[in-house]
Amino acid sequence: METEELKMRYPTGFELAVHMTKDELEQHIRLMAALKMFELGKVSSGKAAELAGMSRIEFLETYGRYRVSVFNYPPEEAEAELRRDLEEARKQVQR
Repeated sequence: METEELKMRYPTGFELAVHMTKDELEQHIRLMAALKMFELGKVSSGKAAELAGMSRIEFLETYGRYRVSVFNYPPEEAEAELRRDLEEARKQVQR
């Protein structure tokens, strides 16, 4: 996967205020952005997972903890993604 870099400014010491390292803060911000974009229907769960730096299955497990609804896109898109999830789960079981 090719990537781009995005710079972001934040107040000095912010990571200390939220009790995180800089790396943890970066990961958390990426996850929060991915969750919100998914919630707003801006990206699929697959793209959101890429932004969050995790597998789609991990992302699906994570958004429940943040109370993000899975039911925010058309039924046909949900069905297609569920089929892909089942296929991926089958591959993992076969390993």
